[in-house]
Amino acid sequence: MNKMPRELKYTQTHEWVRFEEDGSLVVGITEHAQAQLGELVFVDLPDIGIRVHASDEVCVVESVKAASDVYSPVSGKIIEINEDLAESPSLVNSDPYHDGWLFRIDPDDTEELNELLDDQAYSEYLEEDED
Repeated sequence: MNKMPRELKYTQTHEWVRFEEDGSLVVGITEHAQAQLGELVFVDLPDIGIRVHASDEVCVVESVKAASDVYSPVSGKIIEINEDLAESPSLVNSDPYHDGWLFRIDPDDTEELNELLDDQAYSEYLEEDED
């Protein structure tokens, strides 16, 4: 597995979160998650403008193996989706931390980020999960 970006936060349900300069958060699934799923063939993204709570199911990624729910790491309003995934869902496989992002959220409370894992804690979580 490639090294996880240190600047991101992670969830135990395998989402990553990047804090942007404008205060919004970009969300995607981790390399671990996409590797477990295999080649993605479809991504059902959320509607722009919907309000979500932390841990809400927000979208679904489908691979040749299975479908998997993606959860919001924080509460807030969906303000953008990665429209490139409609034509190229495999971007999540080839570049999960950059071009394969899923959606952008305007968080209600950035304090919720304190509940998320840093790269070291997520790595340790993955090691424990394999046992």
